[in-house]
Amino acid sequence: MLNTEAKRKILGNNIANYRKQKLLSQNELAELADVSREHIAKIETARRNLSIDLLFKISSVLNTPEYKFFVFK
Repeated sequence: MLNTEAKRKILGNNIANYRKQKLLSQNELAELADVSREHIAKIETARRNLSIDLLFKISSVLNTPEYKFFVFK
């Protein structure tokens, strides 16, 4: 079973992968989600926790269901 830190890293990596699939930069995602690029960078590298509200915004911007970010393989 994965610990919390490992799950945060995978979650951030999954967000980054879906962002890249949509051909968006961190800056573009940040603008569309109304946060700073630094905030997105820290989420993608597991250096900052992600609020559920921001997860919903990111999911909407990326047109990706939230559950897809939680595939911990």
